[in-house]
Amino acid sequence: MIESPGLLITVVAFLLVLGPLVFLHELGHYAAGRWFGVKVDAFAVGFGKEIAGFTDRQGTRWKFGWLPLGGYVRFAGDMNPASQPDAEWLQLPAAERARTFQAKPVWQRAIIVAAGPAVNLLLAVAILGGFAAAYGVDRTPATIGRVVEGSAAARAGLEAGDRITAMGGRSIDTFSDLSFYTVMRPNERVRVDYLRGDAARQTEATIGAVRQRDRFGNEAQIGRFGIERGDPVFVSVPIWQAPAEGVRMVGSILRGTVDGLVQIITGRRSVEEMGGPLRIAKASGEQFSLGWPALVTFVAFVSINLGFINLLPVPMLDGGHLLFYAIEAVKRGPVRPQTMEWAFRGGLALLLALMIFVTVNDLGAFGVWQGLAGLIG
Repeated sequence: MIESPGLLITVVAFLLVLGPLVFLHELGHYAAGRWFGVKVDAFAVGFGKEIAGFTDRQGTRWKFGWLPLGGYVRFAGDMNPASQPDAEWLQLPAAERARTFQAKPVWQRAIIVAAGPAVNLLLAVAILGGFAAAYGVDRTPATIGRVVEGSAAARAGLEAGDRITAMGGRSIDTFSDLSFYTVMRPNERVRVDYLRGDAARQTEATIGAVRQRDRFGNEAQIGRFGIERGDPVFVSVPIWQAPAEGVRMVGSILRGTVDGLVQIITGRRSVEEMGGPLRIAKASGEQFSLGWPALVTFVAFVSINLGFINLLPVPMLDGGHLLFYAIEAVKRGPVRPQTMEWAFRGGLALLLALMIFVTVNDLGAFGVWQGLAGLIG
């Protein structure tokens, strides 16, 4: 087992991971807003008191807060960083009013809001596509090389040479697809479609569950099907195909993220697995200690999750704004200010509650509560 990195390395790695991702996310909003002629009052990376900053020729205040856990772009006409409209924007002179965010048509506002998460997802496509071009991709078919005795696959009647084509109704193309599917589903009963020779067959299997500890001592319950792959097949990817490969990998990770969220909501996965900034910081330090390729890959995973979370239809998040714009487009008129006000208050309360919850989870994962219980007891 590798010793966990020190506090300084963890902090540096966390800043290297989250800082650029937040900056690029907000840069997406900024660039799209400027493209459509919206004046930007402030561009902030981090929250809290400003520790450094400057004002550019366009009148935008670029500033850095002491708490690097997020950021925002405040456009002209916004009452706050969440882009709630200022009630006084209609009283502005016509020339200034035309440069406010609220004066733009709904489709332009939607593009400006969606640009932030889009940049995060495009960054992940670039990173994963670049790795695919540099190292190739695993195309090992989902053909069983060996069945582990007493495993879930053995109990389901599978044999060496069988090729799995689908699990739980989801198409399986490669052994990596199969591993990714089963790891996410410990103790779940699924239908398995496979080929034995040229004959298509079906069976039912309950995926096994094991507690796995990584090289840093982190434990997690994962699914274990009990098969080994055959001869590995790695395929080189031409540079012009790398973007498509990056899109495919990002799509696969997003699907896994949605699967995990659904499992937590439905109670099939413990809410204790939900992590927050502290756990991300710890993982950043661990990946940094493994070298730059591991850290850059981790950046891609965090970027995907940052883009996905911001697209959730929760007021205060980009997805909440997009939901309001969709309603506005359908009803051909903006949502009532009172409705938006209460929605944003509810969204803020939800986000604060979630932040507290995941922080409590993080502290529990680090053994803080167990240590306090020991001291009290």
